[in-house]
Amino acid sequence: MTAPVTIQFVETDLDRLEGAAGRVVVFLGTDGKMGAAARKVDRLTRGALKRVAASDTFARLKAGEGLDLAFPAGLAAPVLQVIRLDRKDDVAAARRAGATIGRMLGTDGALVLADAVTLAAELSFGLALRAYQFTDRKSRPPETFGGVTMMVNGPEAVAAEAAPLAALAEGVFFTRDLVNEPANILTTEDFAARLAAMQELGLDVEILEEADMAALGMGALLGVSLGSETPAKLVVMHWNGGGDEAPFALVGKGVVFDTGGISMKPAGGMEDMTMDMGGAGTVAGVMRTLALRKAKANVVGLVGLVENMPDGRAQRPGDVVTSMKGDTIEVINTDAEGRLVLADVMWYAQDRFKPTGMINLATLTGAIVVALGNENTGVFSNDDPLCNAFLTAAKAEGEGAWRMPLGEAYDGVLKSRVADIRNVGTGREGGAIVAAQFLKRFVRDETPWIHLDIAGTALSKGETVLAPKGATGWGVLALNRLIRERFER
Repeated sequence: MTAPVTIQFVETDLDRLEGAAGRVVVFLGTDGKMGAAARKVDRLTRGALKRVAASDTFARLKAGEGLDLAFPAGLAAPVLQVIRLDRKDDVAAARRAGATIGRMLGTDGALVLADAVTLAAELSFGLALRAYQFTDRKSRPPETFGGVTMMVNGPEAVAAEAAPLAALAEGVFFTRDLVNEPANILTTEDFAARLAAMQELGLDVEILEEADMAALGMGALLGVSLGSETPAKLVVMHWNGGGDEAPFALVGKGVVFDTGGISMKPAGGMEDMTMDMGGAGTVAGVMRTLALRKAKANVVGLVGLVENMPDGRAQRPGDVVTSMKGDTIEVINTDAEGRLVLADVMWYAQDRFKPTGMINLATLTGAIVVALGNENTGVFSNDDPLCNAFLTAAKAEGEGAWRMPLGEAYDGVLKSRVADIRNVGTGREGGAIVAAQFLKRFVRDETPWIHLDIAGTALSKGETVLAPKGATGWGVLALNRLIRERFER
């Protein structure tokens, strides 16, 4: 997998500044106030930082943004990067400042003069998240990022604070790599193998094959996979870091490629359907993070891995399948396949583990993108305390999330003439809500539950603050925080 950039924390040594060969990064407060390292740089550059601080360009910068001075006089460094950041600025600003460094990081690395930065660990986290590039499928990959040295006060304490954030960055990178992979590489079998490899980190991993799922009665999930040459898989990842309590469950949709099946999607943009396993990717990234940071909680992650292809054996519109729960489902549209996968995996999770709560993630509907764009994930829940805790965690991590309604009034459009339920409504109205209402049918009354529709947030057409164009890793941060604050002992 893509490895985060190497970051080391050292005590501030002003004698190293003049001869530093790579990019040098310095911070100025809104009022131009400088720390000891910045004052030394200002002297070496004959007042360049004072001139920057007095400029209109600097005044227009937001907290965490920066500018470059090329070939600064008095320094060996080819670039001096000046970033606006105050001591009182919050975590979001510190991460944005780190991302500003990561976005411009090159092969020569950087010397970051963070002696005056109060949130140096968060700064390093933002840097790590933004310094990401997926190059595994390039025949001539670009050179890797150079290492980063951060001069801080109390490097041992900062390094200890940064350690769980480094684990979180690795989890995000794992998710991004999975979502960015092409479908001819990330088949269901390859995906399952990558998850099985996490046993080295202390996760217990089980893989259920098609025969196992058939014996359990998972006709909804298996119906989606009928047209594919690659077999369906159900991967169960256990992290047992807590006591004897029941686990919290994370369930992910893992459609490694979605043609729409017989209800074929239009050709334009179909290549993006390599990301239709984004929910499973996020679950995998969270589980990796929990294992790396040795979380003191019991969590089980389950992902249903299938490929939705057109074939002589593929299920047809009008077919009726029987779910593990026993409900029969009329398949009106084979492109509404994710909810069929989730229905069986969610029921299995509850039936086997009796979880304290359950969150499912899926790139489920285009309707949620119409409703919320690419800034927010749609959040649906049957439990206010769990939902509010998640929304608080998402806000704290800067991951956009917006609660959407549920209600029995939407059930009417899911009534089927020949089966217990249809897999889509009778029209386009409220499509994301109708899909959530379908899933709710497979949630036991006693199970606190959240459905996250990440269709608009799993992949970005342009760069974001903390990620380049492509997979974002949305949800790993928020779910990790939720588990840490709500479920760890």
